[in-house]
Amino acid sequence: MALRDEILEQQDSITNLLNNQADPIQSIADSIGKPSGIFIAARGTSDNAARYAKYVWGYNNQIPVALAAPSLFSVYQNPPLLGDNLVVGISQSGESPDILAVLTEANHQGCSTLAITNCPNSPLGLEANYVIDIQAGPELSVAATKSYTSQLGAIAMLSAAWTGDPKPWKQLTEIPNFLAALFEQENQIQTYALRYRYMNQCVVLGRGFNYSTAFEWSLKLKELTYVVAQPYSSADFLHGPIALVSNGFPVFAVAPQGDVLEDMAALLKKLKEIHRADLLIISENQDLLQIADCPLPLPEGIPEWLSPLVTIIPAQLFSYHLTLIKGIDPDTPRGLTKVTLTK
Repeated sequence: MALRDEILEQQDSITNLLNNQADPIQSIADSIGKPSGIFIAARGTSDNAARYAKYVWGYNNQIPVALAAPSLFSVYQNPPLLGDNLVVGISQSGESPDILAVLTEANHQGCSTLAITNCPNSPLGLEANYVIDIQAGPELSVAATKSYTSQLGAIAMLSAAWTGDPKPWKQLTEIPNFLAALFEQENQIQTYALRYRYMNQCVVLGRGFNYSTAFEWSLKLKELTYVVAQPYSSADFLHGPIALVSNGFPVFAVAPQGDVLEDMAALLKKLKEIHRADLLIISENQDLLQIADCPLPLPEGIPEWLSPLVTIIPAQLFSYHLTLIKGIDPDTPRGLTKVTLTK
């Protein structure tokens, strides 16, 4: 199965990215300088990588980040004024016309432009002033996995380069070891997937840096298993959607150690004790793992800002095995192609 192979390749793809792109990314960071603001255009999985960038570049580098509405550029053809923002296009293929339209307009307005892509010679890569080649290698499966973590890795590396501090670079080098530890849990993840073989709806919770993980896990469940999986920030979930949850309702949560854990833990305990939710929890926190119906432990010591590169691995494996259990071919999800050309 191409999808499983590509999930398992992520330790190598991240290692290759770190080994081959650290100097080019540092050079790009030095050339651009620290921008006063960043405007990102992306779709699908790449849009979830952009959600991660919003937190990382905001937290580590104190740069305000906005996510584009590409239709303003491609359909309405009445784009906003971009000022002196760095404009970033994120796309695995670099083929999407609406993402390309954002960078073309940004160049017309005199902005610096950056493409983060697996195909540097694509239209997006050729349009941009600067290109980060994520070097994930050919990704044959329709569902993006290794290109997603490589996009996250490139975003994190650019953040590290802007800090001028060696500490984040050192933390990045530890990521492949964390990934290896999670691949060892595949048999347990497969067993948990059996529990949800008749599931047709669920919610996926994350917050902070892992808001992106909630959206990406939700997307994988939708496109692979055809489950109606709704992603929420744990904070937003309290503003109405919690009413969805009754006895046995599946709630999947990404809750690594960090500043948002206390709020996440309070919500998950409420969902278990009062709403009787069925909880699958990705965390290294022992209290949360103990209340989970399906606990998926994380390795200790993952920096919170880098945790999305790690937490998505069990989510991908879970989605893959649930797809097989439901009798669906994970490499040919219905109605989808690898490159989606949105205008």
